[in-house]
Amino acid sequence: MIAEKVWPMKKSNELDVRGMLVRVIKIGGDDYVCLTDMAKLKSEDAQQTISNWMRNRMTLEYLGLWEELYNPDFKPLGFEGFRKEVGLNHFTMSPSKWIEGVNAIGIVAQSGRYGGTYARNDIAFKFAAWLSVEFELYLVKEFQRLKAKEQRSRSEERFSRNAETD
Repeated sequence: MIAEKVWPMKKSNELDVRGMLVRVIKIGGDDYVCLTDMAKLKSEDAQQTISNWMRNRMTLEYLGLWEELYNPDFKPLGFEGFRKEVGLNHFTMSPSKWIEGVNAIGIVAQSGRYGGTYARNDIAFKFAAWLSVEFELYLVKEFQRLKAKEQRSRSEERFSRNAETD
């Protein structure tokens, strides 16, 4: 069994994407969207749906480039090993295998109260597009609404603090 990293996180928010609730958590100040919730659009076996997406050559290339760009501790040799195998009949991929193999930060697996597979928003949008273009568009719209709401809340807090000090 692969040991999961323990990520400090805040309480989750939820996006209502046409009646489907999709959790969003903050880890280290970054938003991570729940792939497990989104995968239920296609199947109750969410982990199998995520694994099917991850074994696609274009997905693997995207994830590898994403990690190369944003992860200073990325393991390129682990990625090259996966890259050589993708497309072969016996190739399998899972979030845990990816995380351990390349020291990934773009996808995280959580157990417990907010458990599931989560990904940074740009990766989550790629997954959503693979599930359904329509779903992706509504997810992006709801995510933008959440970000605008957070921005208004921060502005109101700043205004309130400034009013108290005056």
